[in-house]
Amino acid sequence: MGGGRQRGVVAAGHPVSAQAGAQALRAGGNAVDGAIAAILASLAAEPLLTALGAGGYMLVVAPGRDPVLLDFFVEAPGRGADHRTRSELIPVTVSFGDAVQVFNIGAASVGAYGVPAGLHDASVRFGRLSLAELVAPAARLARDGVTVSREQAYLFEILEGIITATPECAALFAPGGVALAEGDTVRQPELAGTLERFGEEGPDPFYRGDIATAIVRWVSERGGTLTAEDLAAYRVIERAPVRVRYRGREVLTNPPPSAGGILIARALAWLQDADGHPDVERIVEVMERTQEQRTPEFLEGLDDPAFVRRFLARAPGTTTHVSAIDADGWACSVTTSNGSCSGIVVPGTGVHLNNMMGEQDLNPMGFHRHPPGRRMPSMMAPTIVLRDGEPELVLGSAGSNRIRSAILQTIIRVIDEGLRAGEAVQAPRVHFEEGVVYAEPGVDTAPLERAQRTIARFRERNLFFGGVQAVERDRDGLLWGGGDPRRGGAAVTVEA
Repeated sequence: MGGGRQRGVVAAGHPVSAQAGAQALRAGGNAVDGAIAAILASLAAEPLLTALGAGGYMLVVAPGRDPVLLDFFVEAPGRGADHRTRSELIPVTVSFGDAVQVFNIGAASVGAYGVPAGLHDASVRFGRLSLAELVAPAARLARDGVTVSREQAYLFEILEGIITATPECAALFAPGGVALAEGDTVRQPELAGTLERFGEEGPDPFYRGDIATAIVRWVSERGGTLTAEDLAAYRVIERAPVRVRYRGREVLTNPPPSAGGILIARALAWLQDADGHPDVERIVEVMERTQEQRTPEFLEGLDDPAFVRRFLARAPGTTTHVSAIDADGWACSVTTSNGSCSGIVVPGTGVHLNNMMGEQDLNPMGFHRHPPGRRMPSMMAPTIVLRDGEPELVLGSAGSNRIRSAILQTIIRVIDEGLRAGEAVQAPRVHFEEGVVYAEPGVDTAPLERAQRTIARFRERNLFFGGVQAVERDRDGLLWGGGDPRRGGAAVTVEA
């Protein structure tokens, strides 16, 4: 969508999330306020994708300031814990219809969360509105309820094995043992009260107060290793984003120890040297080469700045994302994730905890290998493309390992093919993994067939291929946005 005099645009994973972000812009907030309000609303509208017990990253470009990446992702737990009493991870098979993935849940899958700390830090540092103002719409939605959309109903359906794993989780999302369906209402009254406390008191209760105590007790009684020391030690980390040149632009994305951003940077660097617009065969080739980079050396080296410099020098679950841009030059890209969710909802708080310690994509070398306090690696990659130093495209995606391929293809569609953000988000995608090219309907697979690629064809567009939310400022200064229909996303433009 685009138009005349505009205040800003917000793209999010659910229409009510995008509307909450737009409301913040109308109230005088900037792009960061809009993004925070949308993420908070997503806790009510997209409850399996994100939560106060989740983690994330936020990339901010502000006029006259250096770009900054706020890392508030999940940390490995276990400071002071007796690991001999740790319970087993609980495997759950999830079918996407044309692909199957195993997720591991339960108390042993829970890591130290960062969402309360990260959103508060961003609000204090960059926002114009108070945290209480930003929280209010989310608390109201959690208390009054949100009608379950078709896309959210699909998530409840495929994650039914997780949401029915505990009575507390089932009571919210699968009452009577049956997952909520399209048209039902999801209400989270305890979360509403906890959100209001967050707006009034900030993050302290979640890391050193009574909410932290309740969460640690509940998890530890069930064999988890999250401790009070883990939460008290948690801090938001400021990082300089990775930068890579592409087609006369500068692309900013998530730096290590996250893995997704540096792999996207490598792929763009390879494509930069190609003549003409990348076709599907070239895109898949680059995806394959990028996948090959994810070696044990790569994963172990993500905490080493010297390794990262060498890596770039050689270059020629479930998640939700919000992108926002405003007329004053602020841009914000924020991705949060609860993994595939752990099924652990702490009574009295409404906090649904992450399962990052049980996510295969984050633990490819084996589970429980990260020392306590280590930030977990992630494919999440909030990204901003600068043209002449100003934000042109702001985007990010959900989708586990598919995040980097979804972001890469959206950048190509906007920068190389000249599509508007919304058109680029809706365009069909491919993904390469373990020797197989997964393809949505509409992809011309003839070149891949001639190259004798193994192709897995999806019968319809699917959230397996990520959930990109993108906003754009074109050369005339008009703002555009696209919410990914694969995740029920939406974009809202606010007029000046």
